[in-house]
Amino acid sequence: MEIRLDFLNWLDHDTSMKILGCLQDPADLVRVSSVSRSWRHFVIANGLCKQLCLRMFPHFLRVDCVIEPSCGNEKASEVGCSKFVEWETLKREHKAYAFLAQGCLLFPFKECILDAISASSTDNYPVESIRNTLLQGDHSEGRPSYWSSKGQRDAEVPETLVYKLVADICVITEIDIQPFQAYFQRGSPIYSAISVRFLMGHPKCPMGDPLGEPLDDTAHDKFIWTYSSPEFPMAQENSLQNFKLPEPVVCIGGILQIELLGRVQRQEMDDLFYICVAHVQVKGRPLSPAFGVEMLGPSGKFVLKALSCDPPSLPDDDCLISWWTFAWAS
Repeated sequence: MEIRLDFLNWLDHDTSMKILGCLQDPADLVRVSSVSRSWRHFVIANGLCKQLCLRMFPHFLRVDCVIEPSCGNEKASEVGCSKFVEWETLKREHKAYAFLAQGCLLFPFKECILDAISASSTDNYPVESIRNTLLQGDHSEGRPSYWSSKGQRDAEVPETLVYKLVADICVITEIDIQPFQAYFQRGSPIYSAISVRFLMGHPKCPMGDPLGEPLDDTAHDKFIWTYSSPEFPMAQENSLQNFKLPEPVVCIGGILQIELLGRVQRQEMDDLFYICVAHVQVKGRPLSPAFGVEMLGPSGKFVLKALSCDPPSLPDDDCLISWWTFAWAS
């Protein structure tokens, strides 16, 4: 006769935690929590989904709290006994972090740039505006389409391009940049940078919506950067060059800055160095409308908003839908 034992009832707490801590996929933890009431209680009470999510994506260590605005989260003093409030908080975090971790892995890849915010300089605005970099290729309506910096005698002077992303939380994996080739100049020079670096972060103050016309401005006093990539070499080629980040980066706050470092091409007309970009793409997984954030000042801490108590519109993925149903089971 086969004997079945529930190891959670036979093993001590620490050993059970070590066993379940070996699970590396949030979907597996959600399945574990659906085995029985006691297993679900163990997973939720010990915050296993939250722990796994934070191991996978340390960027979420800056979460101050999780709220569900549409469910009307009340303050503890307005709800009842502290144990009830604590359990409701644990359940909310279990659902949110389970979906958050899996969403970072399974939500569909999309183009993540919403709009251009500013460039550190522009040579001939608005003809050579940063907004031209949102258009594919180097032509638009029969005319050259590109952004150009102002000319510099010093080839070491950097330039920056700042963009607003499509969501306040995006998992960014790669950025594509196409330097501009001035085919209308003698020799068809290519005004690339020597290298590029990427910064991600959030505004110091709320930004207007819509953003309005992009400005020539430095971004140092307007944004807080929470991620800085390694420096990538850029080829002096008229092609869409791919820069893949060493690992997926969770951009919290929805702001990306491209640093263009070093200049290689002088313009024959004035003997000054320029950098010109035809097109920029940012690829990743936006986590809206399922999640939003509310930044809590310069500390970098933020409120994570689970924006629906019901399953949001999901990709056509049976696996994602099934574990989401488990995660949100009461």
